[in-house]
Amino acid sequence: MDYRSIFQDAVDQLHSEKRYRVFANLERIVGKFPRAIHRSGGSAREVTVWCSNDYLGMGQNENVIAALCEAAGKMGSGAGGTRNISGTNHPLVELELELSDLHGKEAALVFTSGFISNEASISTIARLLPNCLILSDELNHSSMIEGVRRSGTEKKIFRHNDLEHLEELLRAADPDRAKLIVFESVYSMDGDIAPIEAIADLADKYGAMTYIDEVHAVGMYGTRGGGICDRDGLADRIDIIEGTLAKAFGALGGYITGPRAVIDAVRSYAPGFIFTTALPPAMAAAATTSIRHLKTSQTERQQHQQQAQKTKDVLLDAGLPVMPSQTHIVPILVGDPELCKRASDRLMDVHGIYIQPINYPTVPRGTERLRITPSPFHDDALIHALRDALIEVWDTLGIALTTETSTSVVNSDRVVQLTVNKSGG
Repeated sequence: MDYRSIFQDAVDQLHSEKRYRVFANLERIVGKFPRAIHRSGGSAREVTVWCSNDYLGMGQNENVIAALCEAAGKMGSGAGGTRNISGTNHPLVELELELSDLHGKEAALVFTSGFISNEASISTIARLLPNCLILSDELNHSSMIEGVRRSGTEKKIFRHNDLEHLEELLRAADPDRAKLIVFESVYSMDGDIAPIEAIADLADKYGAMTYIDEVHAVGMYGTRGGGICDRDGLADRIDIIEGTLAKAFGALGGYITGPRAVIDAVRSYAPGFIFTTALPPAMAAAATTSIRHLKTSQTERQQHQQQAQKTKDVLLDAGLPVMPSQTHIVPILVGDPELCKRASDRLMDVHGIYIQPINYPTVPRGTERLRITPSPFHDDALIHALRDALIEVWDTLGIALTTETSTSVVNSDRVVQLTVNKSGG
């Protein structure tokens, strides 16, 4: 058997569908965020990054970097192994205490990434619940879908943010059966928000547990940066709150918070936690410093919301197809995978602006887009430069300048996503 050709054919298929991913060679510059050095073909130049998930620029915060360097100088670069083998480094103990306090929960557990925290936690919780039925939003992230799949339990997919459909599925289930509702607060591709309180009401009514992914909200919403649940005073209504340290907090890792018994069960039963090397002490110290800062400082959040809204307003006023978004996510519809890649390439090559194209399967076919994430450091001059560059690219490539198209395509595609979105998890 020609094994190599099998893999080459798989890659060639991505090329033929215009879905082959190219990763930009970027070097971020501390003190100049969102500027970075782009290296390509032996040359290097500064560009402006408009799609980073370091939403608040905390990855370049002086105190966060200092905490990382100090911990590395004292304890070294790595964790030394799994927590079962090497013990839990003290900065990680402090981090978990900080996270449980952030969300008002009894306990927290840190993983090496947000993907692993979702995959390991959802699969373990569902397996431990007898005859569990998982109810999963159709637009849940791939990590949540993988957790649902690995649980081996029955699943039902409810239409995105559709309370009537969710209740229909809950009503049809055995009242005495264990049920777990898994959903996100902020959906990162469209920028919409789940009806958290209403979902919690349904969970109470039908005796279900709730698991929410707040990775695109922690640090950025709420009086202390606890996410949408913090902002809306709903943290006590949700059983498990999952988050990341790698986006607004500017570090690395994922986590869950919740009742001590649940957290301890995941710690004790989840292979994705037990057999994985722990987060290094330096990274834990950096994350803790960032969380503590954002618990008290409103400056970053206020400036972030201001610049995100200004970006939306400026691009909409220019007639660009800004897709509807309730949050800091600013999606610009292209609607074609090849054009999306060409638009991204032209922005980089001609204008020195980096925005990664978002194509299927991350989003459904026909809704390919550029996903823009303004930060407090994207000032008005950068926003206007982005507008001018997008107009030039849209004109040159002949992409439609209309917001009506973006609204109709997104709305008409909801049903399709039931099957498209990463294997229907």
